[in-house]
Amino acid sequence: MEFLVAYDVSTESLEGQRRLRRVAKICEGHGQRVQKSVFECSLTEMQLEQLRHQLLHVIKTSEDSLRIYRLREPRRRYMEVLGVQPWFDIHDPLVV
Repeated sequence: MEFLVAYDVSTESLEGQRRLRRVAKICEGHGQRVQKSVFECSLTEMQLEQLRHQLLHVIKTSEDSLRIYRLREPRRRYMEVLGVQPWFDIHDPLVV
């Protein structure tokens, strides 16, 4: 299933700046960054629960915001990108 993960971490303190880096690192391990604080992820229900669990152990719910949206499939049919598009299909083979 396809998900969109968006977060807003308060960076007014050094601790908040560290949380921001940790949240980004966790999200990078689960999907592709499409904007600074937005990731597209292809996850099973189990992987989604793991992601949720990891993020809830990092964010401070009294200061930070985390949103997870389930995307309608096929994604390309419901998505429109205007402007710079640093995007690749996460289902295509990766050639190194």
